[in-house]
Amino acid sequence: MADISWTEGVSTETVANASSEFSLEADFQYSLFTVIYSIVFVLGLVENVLALYLLSCKVKHTSHSYVYLINLALADTLFVCVLPFKIHYHLNRNNWIFGDMACRITGTLYYINIYLSIAFFTCICVDRYIAVLHPFTYIQIKVIHYVMVVTILWVVALSVVVPLILGGPLHNSGVRNMTACFENFATRSWTYRMAPYNILALVFGFVIPFSIILISYPLIAKRISQIKHSIRKRKALSTIYIILVICILCFLPYHLTHLLHFLMRIQVIQNESFTSLIYKMRRVTLALVSFNCCLNPLLYYFTSSSKRWYFNFKLRFRSKMVYTICDQKCGESSYVYKLQQRHGNKKDRDGIN
Repeated sequence: MADISWTEGVSTETVANASSEFSLEADFQYSLFTVIYSIVFVLGLVENVLALYLLSCKVKHTSHSYVYLINLALADTLFVCVLPFKIHYHLNRNNWIFGDMACRITGTLYYINIYLSIAFFTCICVDRYIAVLHPFTYIQIKVIHYVMVVTILWVVALSVVVPLILGGPLHNSGVRNMTACFENFATRSWTYRMAPYNILALVFGFVIPFSIILISYPLIAKRISQIKHSIRKRKALSTIYIILVICILCFLPYHLTHLLHFLMRIQVIQNESFTSLIYKMRRVTLALVSFNCCLNPLLYYFTSSSKRWYFNFKLRFRSKMVYTICDQKCGESSYVYKLQQRHGNKKDRDGIN
């Protein structure tokens, strides 16, 4: 059955197109993806599992927006769990050996993380915007409202992904008996099957959310500049800063090259030297976008009600030591003060007598 699934839906046109598209080569990609994904897997898994534990169990929450942070950490954890398959794929020079269904699930989880991360970033920015500019409205928002927003985002993401998974194979057989997963589709597939997903992802997955983030930042910054000595307001500004940095470093380059790549695949761009450059840029930005799950813990750190979550147990132990020493020193100081007071009173009495 596994052998049948490999050939199902792969037409002669697909093989011919895939063979011609394999002429777009970037030999650096195999080592690039392997190194980057390995680093992201180790760091991202440790950081996000720890963040999930601390955000769920240890950190005291003063804001209901922690619901967004927990779900962001969950999406990142799912993302890093599929990276070992991607690492093997690129180590094997872009040859997929795990079967068609594994290709569909791994590929969709890879891309669902990108757009859910952007969606949660947008929700956090909107939350900070309401908190800063409309505080009386903000205090009326309940946890259930955040849970409803998060549920809607997951349902929308899954409703888009499930038809893609069930719609047919997402692998392609090319030259040298190589099997590409989630890439090198035939021109017909890009024009009909993949075009709606790419357009929806670019417009609703990035352009609109990123525009909301860009609009929120100056409004929040302007309001904060009018308020003096407010830790909560500065925290809101720090949150927007971090989100902007992650979007500009990871998501913006990826989506710019993805747009060019889409235009190339539907043959709007046909210049050979330019298409070769686009393909290489696409490989670099695909590796770069994965770093977002390593940078997101910065957001958890700065938006938590207490920064102690980073070294929660160590700081808790140290705080007990500090309190013990303080109690001893304070006791000693109190005792010295009482002795000095008694000595002073004795002198006063001697002087009076």
